[in-house]
Amino acid sequence: MAKRTLLAAPDPDEPRREPVTDPGTLVPPQILSVWVTAQQAGPSQRRGRYTPDSVKHPARMLPAIAAHAIETYTQPGDLVLDPMCGIGTTLVEAVHAGRDAVGVEYESRWADIADANISHAHHLGATGRGAVIRGDATALTSLLPAVLQGQVALVVTSPPYGPTVHGLVRPTPGEGVAKSDNRYGTDKGNLAYQDLPGLLEGFTGILRGCATLLRPGGIVVVTVRPWRKHGDLVDLPSAVIAAGVTAGLTPLERCVALLAAVRDGRLVPRPSFFQLQQVRKARSLGVPMHLIAHEDVIIFVKRGGEPEAGRR
Repeated sequence: MAKRTLLAAPDPDEPRREPVTDPGTLVPPQILSVWVTAQQAGPSQRRGRYTPDSVKHPARMLPAIAAHAIETYTQPGDLVLDPMCGIGTTLVEAVHAGRDAVGVEYESRWADIADANISHAHHLGATGRGAVIRGDATALTSLLPAVLQGQVALVVTSPPYGPTVHGLVRPTPGEGVAKSDNRYGTDKGNLAYQDLPGLLEGFTGILRGCATLLRPGGIVVVTVRPWRKHGDLVDLPSAVIAAGVTAGLTPLERCVALLAAVRDGRLVPRPSFFQLQQVRKARSLGVPMHLIAHEDVIIFVKRGGEPEAGRR
């Protein structure tokens, strides 16, 4: 199923440059499975739209990824679910788009920020309703009201990549760079603390709960990327596909959500300090590592109806 990309928009965090085409020319949307979701950097996408504390979450989804999935696969008034909602990115983008949204978050710290972000969205004029439930999403159907079973149009979520991620950095005199906000909480019940088999078992259970809550033809969008462990590549996207099939969902598409901007026909990566450091170290050892420029987007459909995006 093809879908529309997002048109490029100027990024206030980047130097201004002269346009390479006539500024009066209207460029129509292209029908591609590449989601051009990083035309603005993450801080630009969140500025004014999310509370300042949102930057403290160690693994935030780009708002443009959630917004694109919501625009493509739902209609106003539909119900959107994120079973691992973090600071509520999926929920915020849904209520801004006139959809209703519910999220589940394991850690109270992030759930409180998600609540604040939904309230902020309503203050900015968002018309959709949003709610955050605190709990373990592996028991999803017991957390959400039974009346929601069969009512969800779209699930947008992403699995954790371990307890420690890049976080925030700041220079310190004489000590180099200090890292902060680079971990989830200390509760070992969090899926982020599980080994790969434990993570996949838990995530399969979450997807099984999503399948129960989805209406026929409903869609699940999972953003995921591979990573390296002790030099070996861990193919998490393929493992997520297998988890979805085990949970009773049907794979529909595998797309690409860019984490790099497109400028003058070239990709402009937006790496963190630690990504740059890791790549430089690897190259100095002769390992041809490159900066991450995209996330895989795995899309499933619940059997029993046509995908809701077919209404477009």
